[in-house]
Amino acid sequence: MSQKLKEKSLSPEVQAAAVGSRPTAGNIQLSEFDDRIRRALQAAAEKKAINPTVLDLRGISSFTDFFLIMTGANRRQAQAISDEIVEQLKRHGSPAARVEGYQNAEWILVDYGDFVVHIFAEKARRFYDLERLWHEARRLDVTQDDLTQLSSLREK
Repeated sequence: MSQKLKEKSLSPEVQAAAVGSRPTAGNIQLSEFDDRIRRALQAAAEKKAINPTVLDLRGISSFTDFFLIMTGANRRQAQAISDEIVEQLKRHGSPAARVEGYQNAEWILVDYGDFVVHIFAEKARRFYDLERLWHEARRLDVTQDDLTQLSSLREK
């Protein structure tokens, strides 16, 4: 098959993946998210979570709507991030359905039903690479500006 024909048959997402780039997240913004998701992101930021990312799985997954993915620099930080998220959401009426992996802290999973928080050790995040596995999801890499926006919303 000629190169030209191959290029025509591939979707833009497949072409982007083939050359090593990633499709953009579209117009996904923090304002689209439930207050609990924004609160979880703020709690994670308070404990200095590294590279928080939100994947919008609506229409892709039947078991949850969003993944919140972040990294802790070490075991204690990953546990502190988990503790802060669980505490903040519980304080506002949303207890976690379950927490898994807390003791080992390589991959802590906090399940809220319609969204799941994944807190990884750096090596585990690279190994499992949920962002690549769920590449068809709309994606928001949460920036410092986003976190500042969250802080201002919370103060109102």
